[in-house]
Amino acid sequence: MQQPAESELIHGLDDRPAPLPALFAALQHILASFVGIITPPLVIGAVLGLGDHLPYLISMALMVSGVGTFLQARSPWGIGAGMICLQGTSFAFLGAVLSAGLLVKGRGGSPEDILAMIFGVCFFGAFVQIVLSRFIGQLRKVITPLVTGIVITLIGVSLIKVGITDLGGGFKAEDFGAPRNLALGALVLLTIILLNRSQQPWVRLSAIIIGLAVGSLAAWFSGKLVPQPLPDLPLMSVPVPFRFGFAFDWTAFIPVALIYVISTIETVGDLTANCMLSRQPIEGPSYLKRLRGGILGDGVSCLIASTFSAFPNTTFAQNNGVIQMTGVASRHVGLYIGALLFVLGLFPLLGAVLQQIPKPVLGGATLIMFGSVAAAGIRILSQVKLDRRNMLIIAASLGIGLGIAAQPELLHQMPTLVQNLFESAITCGGLTAILLDLLLPREKTADATASASLQEPQGT
Repeated sequence: MQQPAESELIHGLDDRPAPLPALFAALQHILASFVGIITPPLVIGAVLGLGDHLPYLISMALMVSGVGTFLQARSPWGIGAGMICLQGTSFAFLGAVLSAGLLVKGRGGSPEDILAMIFGVCFFGAFVQIVLSRFIGQLRKVITPLVTGIVITLIGVSLIKVGITDLGGGFKAEDFGAPRNLALGALVLLTIILLNRSQQPWVRLSAIIIGLAVGSLAAWFSGKLVPQPLPDLPLMSVPVPFRFGFAFDWTAFIPVALIYVISTIETVGDLTANCMLSRQPIEGPSYLKRLRGGILGDGVSCLIASTFSAFPNTTFAQNNGVIQMTGVASRHVGLYIGALLFVLGLFPLLGAVLQQIPKPVLGGATLIMFGSVAAAGIRILSQVKLDRRNMLIIAASLGIGLGIAAQPELLHQMPTLVQNLFESAITCGGLTAILLDLLLPREKTADATASASLQEPQGT
C-alpha cells in the first residue's frame, strides 16, 4: 500500500513543535478522548451503585490516563511505543468488570468491597498483558496483518455507533434525533471537513477545536447549551494507593484475564495504524520493538490504574483519527497530552467544564474520527493479499462481530460467563479472525494457480 505523502504530515514522529502548536494538538486529542475516558466509570458507577465515589474514580481515570500517555510517548526503559498512544479507560472491560462487581454485590458487599474486588482482579490481570508483550515476536504468527486489520476495522465501526448516538443527542436522550441535534452535529462535521482540506497547517491543526467551538457557540445560541453550576467537588484529588482495599476471586479473574488478551490484539491493531499514519515501518525489528514497548506500556498503565483506583486502560483508537485529521504525529505532543490529562484529574472542576459540551457537538467531531479509525483498518487490510481464503476470513469475522453488535440479545440464553466474553463485536470478530487464520490452509489451490497464470503476460 502507498504510504501517506510527505505533505500529509505537518510534524513527523520525532519533530518538536513549538509549545503553542503542540498545546493545540494535545487539546484536540484530549477533546476527542475525554468523554471516552470518563464514560466507563460513569456506567460502572451507575450499575453498581458507586455514586459517592464517582468524582474520585473519574479523577483517577484522568490522572492515570495522563501518566500512561506520558510513558507511551517518552518510552522510558522500553515502556511505551514512543508514539502518541493516548491511554484511556477501556470499554472492552465493561462486561467483565460489571460481572465482578455484581458478584460481590450479590454477596451483600459494600461499594468499597466491590471496588476492592474489581481493582484486585484487574491488578493481577495486567500481568497477562505484560507477559504477552515479551512474546510479541511469537504472537505475530497469530496476530497477523490480516487479523490486526480486521480488529482495527471492527474497533472503528464499533466506535461509529458511539459517535452517531452522541450526534443524535446521547444514549436515551429525550430529544434523540431532534432536528436541532442533527443540525449541530452536521455543522461540526462539515466545519472539520472543510478546515481539514485547507492548505494552511495552522487551520488543519486547529480543525477539531474550531469545529467544537463553532458547534458549542451554535448550541448556546440555539438553547441547547445552557451552562450549569459546577458540581460541589474538592479542589484537588490526591491519589491514594489501594484506597478501597484489595481482594481476589478466580471467578471474577478469568473473564478479566481473557479480556486483557483481546485488549492486546486491539493494541496491536491501534499501534499498526499509528505506525502507518506516522510513516513508520509496519514490519521488521523496529516495528516489533514498538509493538513490544506499546503493549508493555498498556500493561504497566493498567497496573498503575488498578493501584490508584482507575479501571483498566488501553491505547485509544480514536486518537489515530486525530493524527490523520491534524497531520501531527510528533511523540512530543504526547508529553503535553499526558501532562494536561494529569492536571484535569488533579483539578476535577476543569473536567466538569468540558463535560458541558453538548453531546451532538461532540458526536459531530467524534463521528469523523471514528470513521477514520475504520478507514485505517481498511488500509491495513489493503496490504494483505485478498485471495479467496483471506476474503472468507474477513467476511466471517466482520459478519460474526458486527452481527453480535447488531443483535446482542443473541447470547442472552447463554451462561453469564459466555455473555461477558463474547458480547463485544471486537472479541467475537477478533477471535474468529485468529481461529480461521490459524486453521484454514494457506496452500495455493488449483484455482489460485490458474488465476495467477491468467495474469501472466501472454505470447512469450
